[in-house]
Amino acid sequence: MIIASSYFGYIDESGDVAPFSGSKHLVVSLLVTKNPRPIELHIKRTRKSLRRKARLDELKATEVEAIVSERLLRSIADEDIEIVSVIVNKQALLRPPADFEDIYREAVTRLIAHAVPRYPRLELWFDKRYTKPALRILMEKTIREGIALMPQQVVLIHQEDSRQIKGLQAVDHIAWAIYQKYEHADARFYQIFAEKIVIEDVVVHHLW
Repeated sequence: MIIASSYFGYIDESGDVAPFSGSKHLVVSLLVTKNPRPIELHIKRTRKSLRRKARLDELKATEVEAIVSERLLRSIADEDIEIVSVIVNKQALLRPPADFEDIYREAVTRLIAHAVPRYPRLELWFDKRYTKPALRILMEKTIREGIALMPQQVVLIHQEDSRQIKGLQAVDHIAWAIYQKYEHADARFYQIFAEKIVIEDVVVHHLW
């Protein structure tokens, strides 16, 4: 159990937003820690352990061998962390929004709404999903509106390049592992950190 006045959180997703093609699920996960330094060191050490030619600018689960993700997840699970995750079953989206990105924005807002009561002082990092400033503004606006009525909360939001933020690379592997469980019924990687999950919200009804 993390006990602190301030928390650091990192959010990433696995799966896509298109409701009638691609993946059946969209997973959005939040990695919360009191001290990000150990997580950063695990990412750094994992990258260093790769053969020189295989080293990447960013340590993504889809671009490394499964054994690399497994070792990294075991290292992360040993730290004082908590995980919050929202899993959207896209097959339940009977009337999806005109803008499919609304599915992502709604899932993230739902995720943060779960997190805020538990972590009232939270500094968040997202991958810079959108290149257009207007879409980044809309992302933050949607989140702010979703948590506006929650009392005594301070949430700082950063949308950064995940190549520069090691916490985002760590949560990429967590979201990927949860996605494997729901999309492919493969819980091998999920079980590594399952006891660190404090909220796992599976959305099986339509959001619109």
